[in-house]
Amino acid sequence: MCDTSSAPITLSFADDPSMNDPLVFVLPGYGDSGPLHWQSRWARADARFVRVAMPDWERAFRNGWCLALDRAVRAAPGPVLLAAHSLGTLTAAWWATRYARPDTLAKVRGALLVALPDPSGPAFPADAHGFGPVPLERLPFPTRVVASSDDPYGSLAFARNCAQAWGSAFHELGPRGHINADSGLGDWPDARGWLDALARRG
Repeated sequence: MCDTSSAPITLSFADDPSMNDPLVFVLPGYGDSGPLHWQSRWARADARFVRVAMPDWERAFRNGWCLALDRAVRAAPGPVLLAAHSLGTLTAAWWATRYARPDTLAKVRGALLVALPDPSGPAFPADAHGFGPVPLERLPFPTRVVASSDDPYGSLAFARNCAQAWGSAFHELGPRGHINADSGLGDWPDARGWLDALARRG
């Protein structure tokens, strides 16, 4: 679910961010995102992007991942956005519907949810625990789901069903695999635009 590049980058909070300029919490999938992944490219280009460090990238437990996100959002000095890929998208959905307090949720302007993996699918990692069945209720902030037509980890039908249940905008990207470093997206400016649009809506 991650790309095959070398060691990823871990970032810390930007110094004294503007209250009107949200931090963007990067939520990678199982195994983290390598340096050629669009998430890591965005993080290198903009100090507002902060990778949420999970307890264990190779043995993912829903509770630990959701609590890591909760701590990050609670510690944020102002508004935030979520830029999630793969297992990070399910973490965002579980956190928003089962873990977050109302005052913490109020900080979130929106979430970009890319390449949703289906926990009931054959390719879902055996060492990712507690992520299914996916909560199918409206998410409490604006969201956009982005899906590929040939993602081995989740079908278009699964992504559309989640988007409809969550109240998300939906974008089909075409045949881009798992929408990672192997998908040929580079810095993926279109998705940055979608993230900026979420910030304006929130």
